[in-house]
Amino acid sequence: MLRTRFTETFGVDHPIVQGGMQWVGRAELVAAVANAGALGFITALTQPTPEDLSKEIERCREMTDRPFGVNLTILPAINPPPYAEYRQAIIESGVKIVETAGSNPAEHLADFQPHDIKVIHKATSVRHALKAQTLGVDAVSIDGLDCAGHPGEDDVPGLVLIPAAADALEIPIIASGGIADARGLVAALALGADAVNMGTRFMCTVESPIHQNIKEHIVGADERSTDLIFRTLHNTARVARNKVSQEVLEIEARGGTFDELRDLVSGQRGRRVYEEGDPDVGIWTAGLCQGLIHDIPTCHDLVHGMVSDAVEIVEERLAGFAAVQPA
Repeated sequence: MLRTRFTETFGVDHPIVQGGMQWVGRAELVAAVANAGALGFITALTQPTPEDLSKEIERCREMTDRPFGVNLTILPAINPPPYAEYRQAIIESGVKIVETAGSNPAEHLADFQPHDIKVIHKATSVRHALKAQTLGVDAVSIDGLDCAGHPGEDDVPGLVLIPAAADALEIPIIASGGIADARGLVAALALGADAVNMGTRFMCTVESPIHQNIKEHIVGADERSTDLIFRTLHNTARVARNKVSQEVLEIEARGGTFDELRDLVSGQRGRRVYEEGDPDVGIWTAGLCQGLIHDIPTCHDLVHGMVSDAVEIVEERLAGFAAVQPA
């Protein structure tokens, strides 16, 4: 067992988080993560309406009696989702843990805090993490450059970002980005984190609700198999390298506008990747840790194997380095 401030605060057995992932954070994956003793998050905006979110939460409850949460991400949109209605669905469902991301969490906190809902906010910089702490979030998930999705514009990798955040923050820290095995878990704890967040690694599990072809594609990929798109738009996203991402980069390189990219980067095309199993249909997110993923385990085997291996690393490999040598 690895007991940390995170496990104590959020009532889970292991300091491992499956964060929100669009089209992936569904009940079957979240319940499996929860039953393994880690903390999983249903992705609210994967559900087309707040009513559908309520049903998905109930479906998850039918599969687990362990703690789980809901991710609610605020992103720029021409037609923004009804965030207030999604928040109300979360409150009425009785969920007590929420992961926020994408923008200032103040809008969410005003609704969640009166209902004793703990909030974890995802940030890509120490300054944004500090702001979230002053607003009253219960923990921060700090995303380094290695992560899938949006790593921010500062390009600070986890090896620097995690300890910098640990030096500055008083609340629990979840390390996110580039973590896929026990070595990453131990390293994150050594750097000052209280838990780790994994997205790409949990995509590649038996219970993950994406096409088997995509899981096998991740296993076959290496640490070079991603692209950073939208750099010219100052909205950088790390995605799996494919024909579409390469076309996006070509358009950006010649100064193309978002209107030229709109169809290529459509979320519906990304959804088809997961449903149809063709990795070249659209844009989909994946992290550098693809290079560390070599199998497709159950969530139980992944979580328990990571914790067991982490304890072994600490008690045997690292303890050996600290052994007193004879004079």
